[in-house]
Amino acid sequence: MNVTKGKFRGGLLMAVMIMIISLLAGCGGNNNNNAPAAEATAGTEASASPETAATTEPAADPVTVKLQLKWVPQAQFAGYFLAQDKGYYAEEGLNVEILPGGPDIVPEQQVAGGSADIGVDWVASLLTSQEQEMPLVQIAQIFQKSGLVLVSKKEAGISGPADLKGKKVGNWMGGNEFEILALFDKYKLDSNKDLNFTKQGFTMDQFLGGEIDAASAMTYNEYQVVLESGIKAEDLNVIDMNDEGVAMLEDNLFANKEWLAENKETAAKFVRASLKGWKDAIADPEAAVDSVMKLAEEGSTTREHQLTMMTEVAKLIQPEGFDAAKMGYTDAAAFQQTADIALKFGVIKEASKVDEAYTNEIVEMAAK
Repeated sequence: MNVTKGKFRGGLLMAVMIMIISLLAGCGGNNNNNAPAAEATAGTEASASPETAATTEPAADPVTVKLQLKWVPQAQFAGYFLAQDKGYYAEEGLNVEILPGGPDIVPEQQVAGGSADIGVDWVASLLTSQEQEMPLVQIAQIFQKSGLVLVSKKEAGISGPADLKGKKVGNWMGGNEFEILALFDKYKLDSNKDLNFTKQGFTMDQFLGGEIDAASAMTYNEYQVVLESGIKAEDLNVIDMNDEGVAMLEDNLFANKEWLAENKETAAKFVRASLKGWKDAIADPEAAVDSVMKLAEEGSTTREHQLTMMTEVAKLIQPEGFDAAKMGYTDAAAFQQTADIALKFGVIKEASKVDEAYTNEIVEMAAK
């Protein structure tokens, strides 16, 4: 009996020891495998505490702003693309949709109709739309100078505007001709009698082929096409609208008045981010063109052409001697000159109410 009891006690002791070892092993496994779950539970409890719940607010959804461009993606609009790529719009809490333009798209109509919130176009076009009672107002002036010139080969003998008499002069028309008409008027040239003022295509083929003597060209685009064709700058004569005092303001930013009345802060954020993008584009043309080439239609342009365009666009946005702090501001005298030329040549039938046509309020808000 004693032997049996001893065996029983020994077996019982062994069983207890096995149970203890199993429990210890099990506890060790729980510590290794379930630690994240324990931390997650602790985090959940912490986030649910009344003190935290009272101070944490959900992030606000970004505000969508639709920007309607005047033309297809190119360096003319690089500042907006770069602001998008660098996250400047996102930093302002904006989700900006950049809508490409084209020959059949009128930015003013898109903005007036609500398909876009902000548009890019030339000021003369905006003035026309305002006269048609579209609820639009200019909120920023991006190009401070005109990029329009008349270019001719030296062999044509056009050393100045007076020499245009008897020549064939081209322009795209459709609202792009008014600076040229103002130039004719300044030099007492009748476009119907003293010269042949003709419609020019969107390429420079007519000029290069000798079909027209003087062609309209933008410094950042068509003029560069002529140089890229192999003609040297020293073999050309150029008449600059700025130098002749007949320049009209071009690329601006305008908004629907009704939208703006309820979204001034949003507009200011958009302008602030856009101007930041433009400053970066001017400082780093390579990065600006990277953003452009992502969106340009394949085969429609070259990187080299866009780099040159960016360099020339920079000269219009921030001309020599221009105060960079005034980027985006609308100059009263330049706007008035544009409005006066527009009235004189029938772009608008009545004098523009310039005090209602544009505002610097949004740019000033953006600068704060």
